[in-house]
Amino acid sequence: MDWLFIALGGLTLAGGLGVVLTRNVVHAALFLLLSLTAVAGIYLLLFTEFLALVQVLIYGGAIIIVLLFAIMLTRSSDYPRVSDNAQWPLAALAAVAMGAVIIVSFWQSPRVESAPQGPGFAELANSLFTRWAIPFEVASLVLLVALIGAIIIARTGSRGEG
Repeated sequence: MDWLFIALGGLTLAGGLGVVLTRNVVHAALFLLLSLTAVAGIYLLLFTEFLALVQVLIYGGAIIIVLLFAIMLTRSSDYPRVSDNAQWPLAALAAVAMGAVIIVSFWQSPRVESAPQGPGFAELANSLFTRWAIPFEVASLVLLVALIGAIIIARTGSRGEG
């Protein structure tokens, strides 16, 4: 099981590095999808099936689609190119230090064997659609309004108005 965790962690890291290092925005979105899907695999290893499902459906599906639509709807010629930041060596040093801390803490932590815990799908669904139904619907309405607003802004700018 450790080899699978290390492989999924490597895919997550590779996707994150791809997001940061690529110059193509569409390729960055696809690398983000790789990273988010690998995180869903890590959730499955931790026996949190609901979080894995949410990770794939919400982040891997909806967020990446919205990100790709935003990339396609924006006019990149309106914005100046961003040049390389002079602080990248400091950021690279901080990333390497953080990576070293994470690797050392991973190898130094004691191994804990435990059975899967937590609510099953039935209890979670019952709670989500009874106690948390109103906030769930409000969040979906906010996302719908944001999507409609993005479409209106994009359409208004394409006709030469504004």
